[in-house]
Amino acid sequence: MTRLAFAPVIPLSILTALIVLALGVTIYSFAVRARGAWARALAFGVLLFALAGPLLVKEKHAPLADVAVIVTDRSQSMALGQRAAQAEAARVQIKRLLAQQPGLIVRETSVTTTATGENNGTQAFAPLNAALADVPQGRVAGVILITDGQVHDAPPPQALSLHAPLQVLVAGSRGERDRKLTVLNAARFAIVGQWAVLRLRVDDLGGSGEANAMLDIHIDGKPFGSRLVPVGKDTDVRVPVAHEGENLVELSAAPGPAELTQQNNRAVVTVSGVRDRLRVLLVSGEPHAGERVWRNLLKADPSVDLIHFTILRPPDKQDSTPINELSLIAFPSRELFQEKLGSFDLVVFDRYRERGVLPLAYFQNLASYVEEGGALLISSGPEFAGPESIYRTPLSQVLPVQPTGEIFTAPFKPLVTQDGMAHPVTRELPGRNQGELNQTKTAPTWGRWFRILGANKIAGQTVMSGDAGRPLLVLDRVGKGRVAELMSDQTWLWARGFEGGGPQAELLRRLAHWLMKEPELESENLSAAIIGDTIRITRRTMAAQTPPVTMTFPSGKTQILPLTRTEPGIWRADTKAGELGLYRATDGILSTVTAAGPLNPKEVADMRATDEVLGPDAQATGGSVHWLSDGLPAIRRVGAGEDASGSNWIGLRSNGAYRVIALEQEKLLPQWLALLLIVGALLLAWRLEGR
Repeated sequence: MTRLAFAPVIPLSILTALIVLALGVTIYSFAVRARGAWARALAFGVLLFALAGPLLVKEKHAPLADVAVIVTDRSQSMALGQRAAQAEAARVQIKRLLAQQPGLIVRETSVTTTATGENNGTQAFAPLNAALADVPQGRVAGVILITDGQVHDAPPPQALSLHAPLQVLVAGSRGERDRKLTVLNAARFAIVGQWAVLRLRVDDLGGSGEANAMLDIHIDGKPFGSRLVPVGKDTDVRVPVAHEGENLVELSAAPGPAELTQQNNRAVVTVSGVRDRLRVLLVSGEPHAGERVWRNLLKADPSVDLIHFTILRPPDKQDSTPINELSLIAFPSRELFQEKLGSFDLVVFDRYRERGVLPLAYFQNLASYVEEGGALLISSGPEFAGPESIYRTPLSQVLPVQPTGEIFTAPFKPLVTQDGMAHPVTRELPGRNQGELNQTKTAPTWGRWFRILGANKIAGQTVMSGDAGRPLLVLDRVGKGRVAELMSDQTWLWARGFEGGGPQAELLRRLAHWLMKEPELESENLSAAIIGDTIRITRRTMAAQTPPVTMTFPSGKTQILPLTRTEPGIWRADTKAGELGLYRATDGILSTVTAAGPLNPKEVADMRATDEVLGPDAQATGGSVHWLSDGLPAIRRVGAGEDASGSNWIGLRSNGAYRVIALEQEKLLPQWLALLLIVGALLLAWRLEGR
């Protein structure tokens, strides 16, 4: 390639001034019609041209290859139907065709879905921009994007930074229809025992003609019921909040008449249950050293409504003390144990002995209260081993321990048993003994106790023991309710700090929450949680072995996950969370669900194939949109300014980019020739003026 260039022999500012001066003189000469004006103009022109240093530049070029990018969408929505197969077949064929094009470099990138908390949807332009980050615009031949059309980072045409044809190939079928469930608003917190309100909407994308859809509701994995909800309208659904902590509400809309996928028919909402006030009934059989500890512990919690009675004198005891000095009020046994017993969340019997204060029928009421879902905590003293033991009442049918009549007063340190190391109530008590039962590696750092009752465990699990392995704390499930029995009355020694004390407040707090069925303290529990892009399955169990878990992904595929014991009572397994939506896990005994990504992820909001999202961007770049179901269009190379698409073909621009590998310069006007021309022009001007 040869071109003209200039290398002025004087500063450009002086040369510019001379040009202006010469133009002025020449224009004036022509204006006054002076003789020899054109000869003087020729002399000025030759002089200025010579001062400009004209050069003849010869360049040797090496052509540069253009760059084309193939972007393949491998997001979650591309797994539907035959989309993935269509996209892969098109990618392979396009790559083969482009490999035959001379002067073209082909780059490939892909779009994937990450199961994170970010609601970004399908990001196709981000990897495209990364693939072209080091390519000058003048070398970009074009982009071929193979997708289902559901791209969520497509910029408006006026903000598009791509200056080459964008050719979109859509996988899927025209006119697809799908049903979608959207949770518009959900209560994050609710009072236990009340209702939480969820606002949702069921839409039939593409139309179905149905006026209503069936909605199934599960709470904590258990069916709650079904109801008809209108299609295309906002609907409020009320669900009960049964317990503290996370209440897992699973919503599922029945498939539509032309369902594309059920991945967006389901949603999971977590409602945190908060207790308004915890109603506790504490009955002390007699004043003793530990009574004040129980009262202080329960009264220290502002969320506890405590009703406390202490039996100061049995009915059969007669003395001269006036009635008005015995108590402030009479013991309302009928009101507490017959009329309002079901209103209490927890009943605590602290060293209570049966002396006729409560009729036997009330103990039967208390046993029925437990079987129907109530919570009972027994703190036993010497009276439990004697003839006035409450074990000799109808309450014995729900008690897990039978007294032997023995009372042991040798000092001992409470130990966490092998079962206790696996049970959430005692597993991580601060200062507990370490190691398996009878193979203790580290003794507990707690202070000693000095009394334990002899008893035989007849039900439940012994989680703490005393001297010689005697049951100290026994937990049991009875019917729908729960019972905890403590075979010593000396927890107050820990509260007073004797010999360093112990975790009395923490132990009793866990006991109370376990009795009231706090999910975090369940000994048999299956849970799933999303940690980054990993799903962690956690199984709490008291069993020595546990079956594997079957994980069902949002797309419907399943995976068997063997569990590994990580600590006593805890088994875990991890798997990759590569999809957005609802995951189900079951071991055949327990089930759980969890959701990856936001509540209403963009990726599954609308999974129909479409050409509407990318159409404006493709048109703005001179590209086009084609459906792979119509066949793969032909590929052509087109020049700059030419059409880059047609009804059955797509074009990639041939830019003709190059780099200079050699450069030669030659003076266009030698100095001697310039001088000769200038002198000749001046002589001619002088001659013309002399006529």
